Parts: sequence; structure tokens; C-alpha cells
Amino acid sequence: MSRERIADKRARAAEVLQRLKTLYPDAETELDFRTPFELLIAVILSAQATDRGVNEVTPGLFEAYPDAHALAKATPQEVEPLINRIGLFRSKAKNIVRTARMLVENHGGEVPHDFNALLKLPGVGRKTANVVAGTLFGRPGIAVDTHVLRLANRLKFSSSKDPVKVEKHLERLYPPEEWVYVHHALILHGRRVCKARRPECERCVLNDICPSSLV
Repeated sequence: MSRERIADKRARAAEVLQRLKTLYPDAETELDFRTPFELLIAVILSAQATDRGVNEVTPGLFEAYPDAHALAKATPQEVEPLINRIGLFRSKAKNIVRTARMLVENHGGEVPHDFNALLKLPGVGRKTANVVAGTLFGRPGIAVDTHVLRLANRLKFSSSKDPVKVEKHLERLYPPEEWVYVHHALILHGRRVCKARRPECERCVLNDICPSSLV
């Protein structure tokens, strides 16, 4: 990739950011949470599930198990009925119970600030760790979910299908202080406009600078 092409891509990325900030000035996670523990569990549950679906089950879950100490005493079988409306609920029940036990055993029941410590928790990958660390602790990071990956590809900011590579490609285009906002804004735009099956290019604020625009 030539230096000129990198400069052009960065300029377009900056314009994308400016337009998304106008459209989504307060972009943030759409998961409902009141505590760091609730956010961590909600993000684990959100894998291959919608935020709306997660928000429907977490009130009952957190009423029964309000913190890591309470959830650590549960069995996955006790948790399953509370989350069985979302995908992969059996494996997620196991993961959140094991995560709660690790929080109690290794972190005094609190969500660790350290990124690598987050990655050691069951059900936590880079996407989840980036969401949690960025939202709770302001740690710069771009969480690459299916929406972020799709938009990065359509905007030609990356040609990879590997979330880790897409994360690195986007990090090269944006300054660290924008990383948390970028992933929230791309997620919102992917849900509302640049949809998987039929992108609504005709009403997209990026259609004139998007290489994949159908307009």
C-alpha cells in the first residue's frame, strides 16, 4: 500500500468519523446495565444475540443474582431458565457462572481493570474485553463485532474477515482517543442503516464517500 493511499484512506476515515458524530453524537452501548458486573455479564450474553434480547432477560437475571458473589453460588442449570430466550443460552450460563466464580476468587468480586485479566474470564474475547474496558474504564480499543467488521469491509478500511486484523486496521486509521466512539458509532450505523442483507444506501450519510455505495 503506497503512502498516498494510506493518506487518502485516513482522510476519508476522518470524514466518516465527522459525519457519524453528527448523526450519533452520543453513541454508546445499547445494553442496559447499572454496575460493572452487569455490563460484563450483559456483553458476554450478547454474543450472537441482539442487545434487545439481552435487555429482556437481564432484569430477571440480575434480580436473582445481583452481583458476582451471588452468581458464583449458582449452577448453570439454575441460570438457564432466566436466559433461555437468547441464543447459546446453555454455554452462556456456564460461562457467566464460571466468570462470577473467577471474579470472586481472583478479583474480590469486582470486574478487573486489566485488559489481559478480562481476557482470562470464560466467554470473554477481545470484543467483549474492549467493550467492557472502554465503557467502564476509558481504555482505548475498538470492539469488532459483525457490524463493525461489515462496515469496515464496505468502507474499504479493511478487506479482512478476521476481527483481530480488522481491529488493527481501524486502529491505524483513527487516533486512540476516538477508538471507543468509533466502534459504538459503527455498530449503531450497521444496525440502523448499513444493514447486512440490504444496506439502505439511499439514506446513508456516507453514501458519497463509501466505495460500496449502491446509490
